[in-house]
Amino acid sequence: MKIAISGKGGVGKTTLAGALARYIADLKYKVLAIDADPDANLASAIGISKELLKGVKPISEMKELISERTGAKSGSFGGMFILNPKVDDLPEKFSIEYKGVKMMLLGVVESAGTGCFCPENTLLKALLRHLFVARDEVVIVDMEAGLEHLSRGTTAYVNKFIVVVEPGQRSFQTARQIRDLAKELNVKDVWIVGNKIKSEEDRDLIKKELSDFSILGFLSYNDKIIESDKLGISPYDLSDGLRKEIEEIWNNINNL
Repeated sequence: MKIAISGKGGVGKTTLAGALARYIADLKYKVLAIDADPDANLASAIGISKELLKGVKPISEMKELISERTGAKSGSFGGMFILNPKVDDLPEKFSIEYKGVKMMLLGVVESAGTGCFCPENTLLKALLRHLFVARDEVVIVDMEAGLEHLSRGTTAYVNKFIVVVEPGQRSFQTARQIRDLAKELNVKDVWIVGNKIKSEEDRDLIKKELSDFSILGFLSYNDKIIESDKLGISPYDLSDGLRKEIEEIWNNINNL
């Protein structure tokens, strides 16, 4: 099972990615969670402490590794480099594990614009392609809204492409924009998870405004998520209600 999760900033996609990873690991599946969001918070959503995360660098910042695998000279642009670098050993070398979930930080290519054709992006895309195509774990990728790291060769293996939305027009517009980007990558179906739901009216609004999307489930507005952030623990460990909603979403991922 390969799952990509996107949505506008602050909508709760990282909460979904982290809680889903923990739930699936509790079912005794092997799980690899990938943080591909510039605002990297997936570790805390999983429950990984700052101490455990200390010293872990995003792959995109490992200049020596990028140079070694692509053959590009560090700090140079426009030169020749390998387009299909070796990446199959990277998950074991650069992931950390907590409660049965392995996690990797991809990072972003900060020095380049959208569509960068550069060694950093080449390595990241090759790594994601390997994770989706060749690995036998459940892979969950917490994406940025721009989908910069994905490619046509990657998305063919995505089982569920999920956009998290909250009840609001800006969130709905972002979902439509992400679907347009996904279509360019030959993604046939984009699924919705509604978050921060306070009432039946919130559910109905999402169903009405995004009636041309398929919906996997809803996550209720939950003070425990705010509390967990203050305590520095995963909301999955604090909220029985969240775990039950994640269970329903996982069942729908497998059955819809």
